Amino acid sequence: MKFAFFTLGCKVNLFETQALEQLVQARGHEIVDKDADAVIINTCTVTSVSDHKNIRAFHRLRKDNPRAVIAACGCFAQTDPERVRATGEVDLICGTGSRAEVIALCEAAVQGESSPCNASEKERYEVLPAGVPRGRTRALLKIEDGCNNFCTYCIIPYARGRVRSLPPTQAEQETARLERQGVHEIVLTGIEIASYGRDLQPVVSLMDLLCDLLPAHPEVRFRLGSLDPRVVDADFCSRLAGLPNLARHFHLSLQSGCDSVLQRMGRKYTAEEYYQAVERIRAVLPDASITTDLIVGFPGETEEEFAETLAFLEHCAFAAVHVFPFSVREGTRAAKLPGQLCQQEKAARAERAKTVALRLSEAYRRGFVGKELTVLPEHRTGGFWAAHGTYGFPIYIEEEKRVEKNGPVSVRLEGLHRDGLRGKIL
Repeated sequence: MKFAFFTLGCKVNLFETQALEQLVQARGHEIVDKDADAVIINTCTVTSVSDHKNIRAFHRLRKDNPRAVIAACGCFAQTDPERVRATGEVDLICGTGSRAEVIALCEAAVQGESSPCNASEKERYEVLPAGVPRGRTRALLKIEDGCNNFCTYCIIPYARGRVRSLPPTQAEQETARLERQGVHEIVLTGIEIASYGRDLQPVVSLMDLLCDLLPAHPEVRFRLGSLDPRVVDADFCSRLAGLPNLARHFHLSLQSGCDSVLQRMGRKYTAEEYYQAVERIRAVLPDASITTDLIVGFPGETEEEFAETLAFLEHCAFAAVHVFPFSVREGTRAAKLPGQLCQQEKAARAERAKTVALRLSEAYRRGFVGKELTVLPEHRTGGFWAAHGTYGFPIYIEEEKRVEKNGPVSVRLEGLHRDGLRGKIL
């Protein structure tokens, strides 16, 4: 059979899609971009905008594959299967709990056998093979799923369920397999990896996992996904120095730099506690890339509260800030909060925050001009090879014969370029 895949959303979805591709190929099927027998779309539901993107994708995929069986899995399929079904474009709905089952369901449906069309349960950790997404060089290894935080704006705990963790022995096995395949960098990802291991017996922390896994694979660089700042305590930072192959990039989820907004969001830290986490990292790794996410225009956010957040961005001197205007997500508490801002005001605040973020990013990256780094080339773009080093910004290398995809090279950083720096091979 011929299978096609389409992915929306986060790195976890990207991980799960590449895992399904591996399983499809192991069953003797072919992966194609068009004229498929079965299409699997991995959906996202983080915002209402995401829901609309899913529905547009259903219609487009049906138009491009009129005779194919179309299966939806992922967060939108889990939280609103009736809306998915109502589009009339989707034959199978499998949710987030047992994604591997979708392959057998597609096989049966293509052969004319009837299959159930229901969202799946999320009571256990589903082990899927780690790997490198098509077109990439860095592997993704999902170590955790689910979230227990229930922030007021977020639907994901309802879509993904409670925290479930990959046992350390299986994380080690997957890492060893990836290293044997020639992988040079592994991104450890999950929905809320700061909660890794809380469900295991005995309990294991994220840093416990890192301290076992990274020294056993010193030639592999590991990069962490998004972290709740509460995990960055004194013990976490005191152990960082013993992990030289951990990327010097920490994405600490912020969302607001104002305590009153954080409280309405249901976040479980204050701005000062967040700043202490930033300072702990910098005390150990002074040049680390510390990046974050920011939601502007949250319900009830006043101009004074927004100004407090902008000042906090300056205070933290972030290497990069991903700015999002608040998007109403039906089914969350934030959707019913008073003081909903108009789209125009949210867009204006997003632009103001992006201006500050760009200035901070440029200031941080200028500090690397003239330095030398070992980087991993990933893909060509606009006359350059895009690559990544140990920090959080991309390196752009002018195309030349000595550059190979997934072939580490040493470069000297010569100046700012796009969202990163321009590098010259030594």
